[in-house]
Amino acid sequence: MAGPFKGFAHAFLHALRNLLPIILVVATFQALLFREWPEGGLAMASGLLIVAMGVALFLQGLELSIFPVGKRLANQFARRGSLPLLMTFGFAIGFSAVVAEPALIAVAEQATAISEGRIDALTLRLIVAVSVGLVIALGVLRVILGHPIHWYMITGYATVVLVTFFAPNEIVGLAYDSGGVTTNIVTVPLIAALGIGLASSIRGRNPLIDGFGLVALAVMVPMISVQLYGTLVYADGGSMASGAELASTAGETSKASGLLSMILDLFGMLRDVLPIIFTVLFFQYGILRHPLASPLRVSVGFALVIIGLYAFVLGLKLGLFPIGRSMAEQLIAFDTWLWVYLFAFAIGFATTMAEPALLAVGQQAEEAAAGRIQGNVIRLLVALGVAIGITIGVHRIISGDSIHHYIIGGYMLVIVLTMLAPRYIVALAFDLGGVTTSEVTVPLVTALGIGLAGQIDGRSVLLDGFGLIAFASIFPIVTVTSYAILMEKMAHWRERAP
Repeated sequence: MAGPFKGFAHAFLHALRNLLPIILVVATFQALLFREWPEGGLAMASGLLIVAMGVALFLQGLELSIFPVGKRLANQFARRGSLPLLMTFGFAIGFSAVVAEPALIAVAEQATAISEGRIDALTLRLIVAVSVGLVIALGVLRVILGHPIHWYMITGYATVVLVTFFAPNEIVGLAYDSGGVTTNIVTVPLIAALGIGLASSIRGRNPLIDGFGLVALAVMVPMISVQLYGTLVYADGGSMASGAELASTAGETSKASGLLSMILDLFGMLRDVLPIIFTVLFFQYGILRHPLASPLRVSVGFALVIIGLYAFVLGLKLGLFPIGRSMAEQLIAFDTWLWVYLFAFAIGFATTMAEPALLAVGQQAEEAAAGRIQGNVIRLLVALGVAIGITIGVHRIISGDSIHHYIIGGYMLVIVLTMLAPRYIVALAFDLGGVTTSEVTVPLVTALGIGLAGQIDGRSVLLDGFGLIAFASIFPIVTVTSYAILMEKMAHWRERAP
């Protein structure tokens, strides 16, 4: 048993390290700017520890169950060489992983509370999960056929921009945020391993050019489907509550009380993970007809995943959500918006530099690129992009501008840069835009946006509170592709120089 305990301790320390940048930024602002201990500070600190505990249990459960079983299944299907089987497996993995994504659960619950029930959390998650499943199946087909990723991305984001023109204002920010949170603690390792593994096993495919891109597709398509869902939900119009009332509603619904509530929440987590369990068991026993290598180990892993998810969501309600709202209230109290912008930039940069999914993808990219890409440079570029994106998103909330103009302008810029960028960087850049928002960053950034919109007169929480995650996903693509274009131009200049 020493192995699992050691693994849990490592995962717990890893989770605390990922929380450390947030703690340092918040503590710095509290000590130097506010000079006071925040109200409910002890509960927030306890919530952060529970978040770290939940993430550690969840990761340990993944390592014991989902990751080894999923990788083994992918390898066995790749050896069989059946295209329908591979596409079906891609859909199943995409769907089941996203349904259990902690960040998507958090955003969906916030959306239900703020929309006063018009947006159903489970329906939203199912729509996103089906979208991701279908696009992963399409991405598997793209890798096998060897199609260039940039045509898929240009066509896809042109469709996103077109749908945004007609979508109701209430759903746009939420739709883009839903795309940004689909690829996180569960999905990125599985999806990235599937794409790179396929590209490595097919003759004539390049792991850097063909293996990356599945994560980017998984981010893009939910933006379209959720906007279409919102068009149906808000087709009859309807009045909306004020920002303060909605923020209060969101705060009230996040309070858990009583043993019965805890038991119901735990069963809710079981429901969230069941799709992954059923997917694994169906393909293992129904398709491959092979028993699990170690059923007891896998069962313990699934139990840890469920308990970890429960602890994670409980910690969000006690810690990260209140921190985001509290910081928004305190920063707005000053006469200048400068501190709000500075806090947004610092949180964006610090949390991204500690993002575990970014570390993993950066390392894979460095290995696949054979020296053309440095992992540390990629991390700095992505962290800068996230910081810039969240700062611009905060400015949009403060100014009250329509999110349509910012989002459409941002993706038009992305499309232009995609056409100019060298081919080797395109798939990686879009994938990096999808892995920048972690299970820790998303709840804090979401709470910050909702807190700002709830405190500024004339702002609607539903119209203005969502969207920060979308900006955090757009601008890393801009910084990475711009850097690649600049490096290519400099290489050409050096070659021409005497």
